[in-house]
Amino acid sequence: MNCPLCQNKSTNFFKDIYFKCSCCKGIFKKSNLHLKGKDEKNIYDKHVNISTDIKYQNFLSPITNSVLNDFSSNTKGLDFGSGKDSAIVKVLRDNKYKIEAYDLFYKDDKSLLEKKYDYITCSEVIEHFQNPKKEFELLLSMLKENAALYLMTEIYDESISFEKWYYKNDPTHIFFYQKETFAWIQKKYAFKRLEIEKRLIRFYL
Repeated sequence: MNCPLCQNKSTNFFKDIYFKCSCCKGIFKKSNLHLKGKDEKNIYDKHVNISTDIKYQNFLSPITNSVLNDFSSNTKGLDFGSGKDSAIVKVLRDNKYKIEAYDLFYKDDKSLLEKKYDYITCSEVIEHFQNPKKEFELLLSMLKENAALYLMTEIYDESISFEKWYYKNDPTHIFFYQKETFAWIQKKYAFKRLEIEKRLIRFYL
């Protein structure tokens, strides 16, 4: 099977369900096992994330703190894959930042995808990408010069037992990243800088 991110060949990684790319080291689930449409949305509908929840805000603070440190309030941002009620948007707007929310299932305003942004945030989203090549190219197309892309996801490495790894058990989690995968993305899309800190990934143009 070819990798949906870099299009290179992959090998069976786990039970003929997950494959690992020989090039970018991404790990992905067989496409015929992906949930689609209402079945996928039904999983997301069960998520209970409330923007005013302090624990939720703290969980996302690596991203919001990065934006607050890197950009002033007169810049323009987008929370991509914001869900129903984004704590990222709540915290940044409370700090007088201009940020929009886009979500395929809950806030599907396609006009937002035609604009340019100083920064884009994307938390607990990239592991859901059925076509990561297409999605990363979309994200890149929306970034201004000297912009930043902030991601949060659980990063896999070989010290983790994939069989016991909780992160794969969500049926909508279908593409997993290793540090090598992000290094490949940096080189492919010409980001000047990549920073990885636990589950926070920062790309800078």
